Order: sequence, then structure tokens, then C-alpha cells
Amino acid sequence: MTAPAPAAGPAGDTGRPPPARLAFDAHTWKEIAHLLLNLPLAVVGFVYAVTVLSVSGGLTVTVLGLPLLAGSLLGARLLGRLERARVRALLGLRVPEPSPLPFARSGSFVRRLWLALSDPVGWRSMLYGLMRLPWGVLTFSTMLVALFVLWPVLGYLARGLANVDRALARALLAPSDELERRIAELESDRGVVVDTAAADLRRIERDLHDGAQARLVNLAMGLGLAKEKLHHDPETAARMVEEAHGEAKTALKELRDLARGIHPAILTDRGLDAALSAIAARCTIPVTLTVDLPTRPAPAIEGITYYTASELLQNISKHSHAHTATLDLRHTPHHLKLQVTDDGIGGANPAHGSGLAGLTERLSAVDGVFVVDSPPGGPTVITAELPWRDRDDEHSARR
Repeated sequence: MTAPAPAAGPAGDTGRPPPARLAFDAHTWKEIAHLLLNLPLAVVGFVYAVTVLSVSGGLTVTVLGLPLLAGSLLGARLLGRLERARVRALLGLRVPEPSPLPFARSGSFVRRLWLALSDPVGWRSMLYGLMRLPWGVLTFSTMLVALFVLWPVLGYLARGLANVDRALARALLAPSDELERRIAELESDRGVVVDTAAADLRRIERDLHDGAQARLVNLAMGLGLAKEKLHHDPETAARMVEEAHGEAKTALKELRDLARGIHPAILTDRGLDAALSAIAARCTIPVTLTVDLPTRPAPAIEGITYYTASELLQNISKHSHAHTATLDLRHTPHHLKLQVTDDGIGGANPAHGSGLAGLTERLSAVDGVFVVDSPPGGPTVITAELPWRDRDDEHSARR
């Protein structure tokens, strides 16, 4: 005879107790885990910060001190990244990642060293590591005691302490230093622009001194000699005047070419389409030109685009051994995109200190991007993007 089944209680209750449940939800347990992890991770961050600062500070009297400090700040950046990941995973707070340091545009080792030493993100991450140790001891001990003694208020304690952690992460790990970094980048770019302008002035002075000025001196000397021979040797004087006339025409042509190099008249009068057509026609290989612009950009952007295209086509003529090339210029929603392609031997690299490095600096000064894709054997594809600014907007700003 089988035993009768237990009678069901109200609403289908079988008489069994409900399944055991934890007192807190998953979010609260994540906060508790974060607070318990504060101490071991704070010890790591504190030891790292104290060690690298003391060692690099003691070595500043040698050549190793500043590079070691720069590397330590880069390491602090990595620790800050790990902390942001932990805060995101356990506290549900998404702290934006700071943008990487622009080492590719920094150039020399000294500039890269200064960029790392003046990095606010690294210094704030280092400060975060120093501040975390006493806070980590407090949160770890509080949570440990609350888990065994203060269970009724554990959730409230965890939430309050976790909110303090969230505030610290926002204050020291969030990229609120973007404005300061942007100012530093603009100061660096301003230095590049000043250096480029000074180099252009020296080039113009050298061209005037070695070219037109020398010809004008010869012209004056020739005319002086012709004046002396005018009465007793008219034929020689006439020949010398004719030579002086040729010198005058040559000097005038050099001055015209120099003025065209400073700012071509065709660019001012007719814009990029006509100006790029002119330089494409002077290239030693066939160039397929495509220009798709709704309006003319600001004069500064227009000038940089013209000289970039001119420099790239000159490089193709001199170094690429290409048979054909294409030049494509078009307007994207916020940029002016220039792309030059050739079927040459490839191997172009801005890091070798060629004219491509100067173009990289010139474009970065106006927040532009310069990308070179030139594998050995070719083909070479060079892309330059500049921010689009309307010509009318720039004229209004000047007024």
C-alpha cells in the first residue's frame, strides 16, 4: 500500500520551503567584490607609484632619470586603463578612455619625451595609485567586518562606499584633461607652423639672392660697361645692351616663377580645379585628375592642398619611376580629401626625413591627416585629409 501524497497547500503549495536566495542582488555583490579587491590592487598601485617616483627622482641627475620617469607615466596609464575596466565591470560606471598620446606626429625623441612627461593622464593615474592605499584599507576592513557582523546594513555600506569609488574614478581616471592636451597639441602645431614659415622665408631669400638678385647685379654692371663704350665703340655697346636685355627678361621670369611659388595666381583667381590641372599638365608622366568640390574651401586649406598635391606630383616625377598617376580631390561631409596614386616602385616612407615628413607636419598643423601606403614594388597610395572650412565663413571671421 502506497503512502498518500502530501496534501498541496494553498495555490499549489506542496509543503516544501522556498528555494534559498541571497539577500542582495548581483549588482550589490559586484560592488562588494570591488570594495574587497580595492586593498590588493591598491597595494600594487601604491608600490608602483612610490617605487618609480623615488627611483626616477633620484636618477634625474643622470640622463636616465627623465626617460625612466616618462616610461613610468606610460605605465601608470596602463594601470589606469585596468582600473577603468574594473570600474566598468563591477560598478557599472563607463569611464571614457583617454585618447593615446600622438607620438607619431611628435617627430624627435626630445619632443616625444616631453609629450610623455607633460601627460596629464599619466600624472593623474599616478596620483590615483597613491591615494588608493588608505582608501583600500578602509573599504576592505569595512566590508570584511560587515560581511560577518553588520549584515543588515551591508548593502547600504557597499552602496555608499562604491559611490565614493565612482566619484574618485570620474575625478582622476576620466579624460577631463582633453582640453589641456588639446592646448598642448595646438602649441606644438603652432611651433611647426612657425618653423615652416621661417624655412619658407629663408628659401625665398636664398632664391632671390642666388637668382634674380645676381642677374640684376650683372645687368647693372653690363649696362654700366655699355654706357662707357657707347661713344667710342657703339657696336660693342649695342651688343652689351642686347645681352643686358636678355638678362633682364631672365630675371623677370625668375621673379615671376618665385612669385608663383609663393602663391600661384591661378589658384587665387580660378581655384583648385584649374591650379591642379596646371601642375598635372607639368608632370612628366600622364596624370588623371578628378576634382569634385561643391564650392571653394577657405584660402588656407586651399593653399595647403595645392602645395601638398604639387609636392606629391614632384615626388612621383623624381623618384617613383611610375608610368601613370591619378589625383583625386573631393569633398566629404566634413573634410577635403586628396588622394594621389601611382604605379611606381613604391617604398615611400615619411619616417626617412623626406618631403613627406614636412607634408605630415604641415597637415597636422591644421588638424589634417596624412597617410602613406607604399609597399616595396608599389603601387603607392597617399591620402591627405584636411578639415573643410568654407571660404565665406573665414572671410566673415576676419571681418
